[in-house]
Amino acid sequence: MIEQKHLDYLTSIVGQENIKKDKAHLIAFSYDATRERFEPDAVVFPRHEQDISDILKYCNEHGIVIVPRGAGSGFTGGALPSNGGIILSLERHMNKLLEIDMENMVGVVQPGLINMEFQKAVEAVGLFYPPDPASEEYSTLGGNVSENAGGMRAAKYGITKDYVVALRAVLPNGDIIVAGKKTIKDVAGYNTAGILIASEGTLAVITEITLKLIPKPKFKQTYMGIFPNVNKAMNAVFKSLAAGANPVAMEFLDALVIKALKQKFPQVELPDDAGGVLVGDVDGSSQAEIDSQIQTLKESFANYGSIGFIEARDEDHGKQLWFARRNASPATMIYGTKKLNEDISVPRSKLPEALDGIYAIGEKYGFQVPCFGHACDGNIHVNVMVKDKTNEKEMHDGHKAIEDIFQFVVDMGGTLSGEHGIGLSKAPFMNIAFTDAEINLFKQIKKAFDPNNILNPFKMGL
Repeated sequence: MIEQKHLDYLTSIVGQENIKKDKAHLIAFSYDATRERFEPDAVVFPRHEQDISDILKYCNEHGIVIVPRGAGSGFTGGALPSNGGIILSLERHMNKLLEIDMENMVGVVQPGLINMEFQKAVEAVGLFYPPDPASEEYSTLGGNVSENAGGMRAAKYGITKDYVVALRAVLPNGDIIVAGKKTIKDVAGYNTAGILIASEGTLAVITEITLKLIPKPKFKQTYMGIFPNVNKAMNAVFKSLAAGANPVAMEFLDALVIKALKQKFPQVELPDDAGGVLVGDVDGSSQAEIDSQIQTLKESFANYGSIGFIEARDEDHGKQLWFARRNASPATMIYGTKKLNEDISVPRSKLPEALDGIYAIGEKYGFQVPCFGHACDGNIHVNVMVKDKTNEKEMHDGHKAIEDIFQFVVDMGGTLSGEHGIGLSKAPFMNIAFTDAEINLFKQIKKAFDPNNILNPFKMGL
């Protein structure tokens, strides 16, 4: 427990109204999407960068743990106060859009700004910010940077790291640093911004983000390819890209997901003979470009086994086609009372092999494992479905299946996470993905930034 004198000092920095230690606030900030719970000792809402600097300097001197937090929407416990301490919440005050620089095509934001609010603001002036995590309506841009969030548009446009131009951040000792500039080119010094991206709040507290913007595409169309099985769909992914397709998104659903969708949502537009589905968008500067992309996909899918191709008639029809993908996760709950979901990533040419191996591991332990995800970038959402979460053996076997899947994926050149991060949940598996030398290097980087280990300690196994 933090001593009262420390809380009194922090109150003197931010004001009584910006520090909370009542039970309601402690509970509200004790969990994220993992549903694990760890109560902090207090929640502090800094008003600006100088508050953060003063708070970190004091906490560093007195060995008080600080856990930065955005919206708390993460899936791996990255913003959980697993060792108590102070939650530093950036959502209340540090949530502003500071600038849209039309000439340099960048946006400058505070970390607590919601992703979707930023997207709408830049699109209103004809620009476009592509990264679109599934949590875009409530996740913060600071959280997106801290986790290097992906999204469905990553197929064509990349992920968060591809749009971070510069950062301002506060180190654990209170020093304020700037990483990067508005310039297109900058090779002076180490790529500090690159180190802070995906660091899960363990190295510094981000206070300002400069993000690259691009022109907003004028045309867009949704498509859906229907396949007799998911293997044919997976083969069509990388082969259609090699044929010249450049879709904004190409999401996949396997047979188990399709079955669950049809049972839970009878209105979903999925043919009875669908055993695998690819759904996505194409965009461009002209209708001719859209037509060309759709034709390339249609022909490529047919060459690799599709049994149907649906072109959205209009925007509403496009939303109907997307309904299946957007509701894939809740639909899978027909298979069990507990979902152990992971977001592994493999080279996209190995998608068929990866799915075969994942299904085989599920069969070994007696689980159904519906899969869906981002086919174009090889990011698979794996769902090991435990029928009875109160059954200790089932839960034990479920976690063993996940461990086997991680080992299998890493052995084929893949990784533990494509977008959710490591946090607490995947920390025990870091030794599967990294050598002792690599993990030691991570620990040295952590120590260089945070020698007293006060900033989000023990996340990522560090």
